[in-house]
Amino acid sequence: MEVHVSRAVPRFRRPLTLLAGAALLAPLALTGVPPASAADRYSVTALEFTVRAGDRSCTVDADLYRPAGVDARHPAPAVLATNGFGGSKSDGSTDVIGRAFAERGYVGLVYSGLGFGKSGCLITLDDPAADAVAASGLVDFLAGTRAADDGTRADFVTTDAPGDPVVGMIGGSYGGAIQLATASTDHRVDALVPLITWNDLAYSLAPNAAGAVRGVSSDTPGVFKWQWTNGFYLMGEGQPLLVPSLDPSRFGSLRCLHFAERACDTIRLLNSGRYPAAATREMLTYARSVSPASYLSGVTAPTLLVQGRADSLFNLNEATATYRALKDQGTTAKMIWQAWGHSGGQVPGELDLSTGDLEGSYVGQRILDWFDRYLHHDEDTSTGPEFAYHRDWTSGYGTADSVPAASRTLYLSGDGSLVPGRDEVTRGSRRYSNWLLPTSHSESSLAGLIGLSDPAPYDTKGTYLGWRSAPLTAPMDVVGAPRATLKVVSPAAERVQGSGDAADKLVLFAKVYDVAPDGTRTLVNRLVAPVRVPDVTRPFTVELPGIVHRYETGHRLEFVIAGSDTAYFGNRGVKPVTVVSAPQDTGVLELPVVG
Repeated sequence: MEVHVSRAVPRFRRPLTLLAGAALLAPLALTGVPPASAADRYSVTALEFTVRAGDRSCTVDADLYRPAGVDARHPAPAVLATNGFGGSKSDGSTDVIGRAFAERGYVGLVYSGLGFGKSGCLITLDDPAADAVAASGLVDFLAGTRAADDGTRADFVTTDAPGDPVVGMIGGSYGGAIQLATASTDHRVDALVPLITWNDLAYSLAPNAAGAVRGVSSDTPGVFKWQWTNGFYLMGEGQPLLVPSLDPSRFGSLRCLHFAERACDTIRLLNSGRYPAAATREMLTYARSVSPASYLSGVTAPTLLVQGRADSLFNLNEATATYRALKDQGTTAKMIWQAWGHSGGQVPGELDLSTGDLEGSYVGQRILDWFDRYLHHDEDTSTGPEFAYHRDWTSGYGTADSVPAASRTLYLSGDGSLVPGRDEVTRGSRRYSNWLLPTSHSESSLAGLIGLSDPAPYDTKGTYLGWRSAPLTAPMDVVGAPRATLKVVSPAAERVQGSGDAADKLVLFAKVYDVAPDGTRTLVNRLVAPVRVPDVTRPFTVELPGIVHRYETGHRLEFVIAGSDTAYFGNRGVKPVTVVSAPQDTGVLELPVVG
């Protein structure tokens, strides 16, 4: 099907109508229709491609957006995009990317990811061996070296060399990880803009904030994030029963209908609540194999990472791990921490994709500049600072040459206070005990994400410990991931932690609050750090999710560890915990403070 609209598009920036939609149903949901004054300047052609993906061939459903006036004599660079999890090429999110960039003079190719919409094959969680190979086949089409199934060819895309098109990729969440997977194996991709995506799915779906050995990755299995994981599982299994995407052997069995077998097995293991050693190693191996943490070494394309402060699915630490890995290997990379993510967080003045005013927002302008620089090869275009972060206490973004490191240290005193000097620590011990049911609530629940009532964060007395600072005498700006070094005593956990099942290890949850002068507690960005303690007989370090937050004068910082949380599987059985403090042997909280 081809729809023609009139008039050629000169290369200049135009308003774009997009909408950041419901986080659960479409991790990067963008909707809207281009305004009449800026629309009707391109054609749209529906295409199908038969591509090889892993051990099978798949039909990929795509739309080609071609600006009027672009032809073999007047070629243009291309933008390739696919949907967020549960979406498709025409879900009101992915298709608007094609329209938006066609209006700006780019050739757009948007497609339904494998297992979604009318594209065939199974959902592999952006496995480079399947999803990236399929995307590379679409790059071949943009290079003019292969045709769509109906014979359509793209001989109107700018090339760097024969068979090498000038092409960038953009998209969010599931549509963000596919960019890194594709660029790791196909170096023809020239620029990437992954928004709100992951670094390591083992951390995303079963996070462990203790014992990280590579970025966010840990060798000790984490704490199952059951709400998010099962929400995505239900979305995946709720896809239409398209014959091209299914394995006939799965009918009549208890296997997943839409997920690849190893992805299905990983979800089943997590839901079982058990972590036997052999199966757990297999789960971690698979989750990481389909994650940027495993293949970033192959990514050479300049990458602009955009991550959201309000994101309990893929927090700021994931983007930071990807950013640092790219920088360490010499890949051009910059990073922005915007306000909104999978957990909401849209604020006035931030990039609002529903208004179409990319030029009027900081993040939108940075995206446009990124593509100008690396797709139009405009050497005079600045791509901005290395690191920028949204501040809700003042207008504009803060910037830095790198992500701030810890610069202020507080100590956990035995009387429940946070003190600035080790010699101020009071000797003492304090104790909490988990219940068999969750007694703390931190993150926005699935109810809140779909518009139902969601309770404010809470902790139940006796099931958590908190340490509070003195009232601040000046504002304190925390930018980055706080770190806590702890030592706990838990004989019940010690007795069973060597059982060979990681589920027997102690689980706790760390978080930071802002306590106002009237006693009101605010959980910063509603984020929590789940921890499965590697060994309760030894100190361990917890890296909390990154935050950007100002503690105002008169406010207190409160550091909390709790025995459970409603969004996660918790301890197997009751495991009381005691924290002992002494001047020369006490817990430490390190804060990345700026200014």
